[in-house]
Amino acid sequence: MTQETRGQRREAPGGPRGWRAAAEEALYGPAGFYRRPEGPGGHFRTSVHASRLFAGAVAELLQRVDTALGRPGALDFVDMAAGRGELVTGVLAALPREVAARVRPYAVEIAGRPADLDERVVWRDEPPARITGLLFANEWLDNVPVDVAETDPAGVPRYVLVGDDGTERPGGPVTGADADWLARWWPLGTEEGARAEIGLPRDRAWAEVAGRVARGLAVAVDYAHTVGARPPFGTLTGFRAGRETAPVPDGSCDITAHVALDACAAADRHPAPARLLTQRAALDALGLTGARPPLTLASTDPAAYVRALASAGEAAELTARGGLGDFGWLLRAVDIADPLA
Repeated sequence: MTQETRGQRREAPGGPRGWRAAAEEALYGPAGFYRRPEGPGGHFRTSVHASRLFAGAVAELLQRVDTALGRPGALDFVDMAAGRGELVTGVLAALPREVAARVRPYAVEIAGRPADLDERVVWRDEPPARITGLLFANEWLDNVPVDVAETDPAGVPRYVLVGDDGTERPGGPVTGADADWLARWWPLGTEEGARAEIGLPRDRAWAEVAGRVARGLAVAVDYAHTVGARPPFGTLTGFRAGRETAPVPDGSCDITAHVALDACAAADRHPAPARLLTQRAALDALGLTGARPPLTLASTDPAAYVRALASAGEAAELTARGGLGDFGWLLRAVDIADPLA
């Protein structure tokens, strides 16, 4: 029996299992949360939902990638974990017509294609095998299920098992590749009750998806933390109808945990260097800030001032400290200069 099996198996029908297996079924199974008709936007708000300015910034990034590639005849844009296509729709709308005409837009999502989606968008359940352009994964990795470890009274990290009602109990000791990952990326120490989310499945998922970019840029945007500043009791939580809630793996709520983006960056063994920065810094590099318009505009063009003020408020939310601005951006450029440098 492998260590993964020990961590995730059910001990009886309907009994407890590891969080990775439980969340996989609850999120992506036949009756999973991400197959619900209202889509993720019915339960939580991402940067995409917060403002059209976010899609505009991604469109600007895509144009910079296009320029760095020498404006190829076909330019791929891959919206990873596309929800109901909100981001890819916004990006296409924000692009200049001559650029949009060359874009091959893909939306990657397990749910069915929305009926009103732009016919240009290719809807599929995995990214293309070879990408020339921009792969953009906004709040995808936080929903790649992971196991949870907790230190027992003897100082031993053990898998946390969970029932379908959210009740937890300790499982077997963490061993093998999972133990190696904890030792390197999230050392728990011996304090009883210390918890960690074992990010190895996310490392592997990111390396596989980013590896499909033949030329261009791969970007992951997510709730994030780095080694040396990990939360001592983990970050596993749930969201339902716009509110944070206890994570219960029954398909009724989102189940999410922040991402060790530094571990994901190291797992991608492509020779091109990866870079981590905050959303605030990334959007600033793309020309998006929360600066208020000059008051003089209010007297010369009041309508323009009101529009600019509203735009500044939306930009401020996207870049706010303690909020969306603290999200991590992981970038890996392949055969092009870093377009945010």
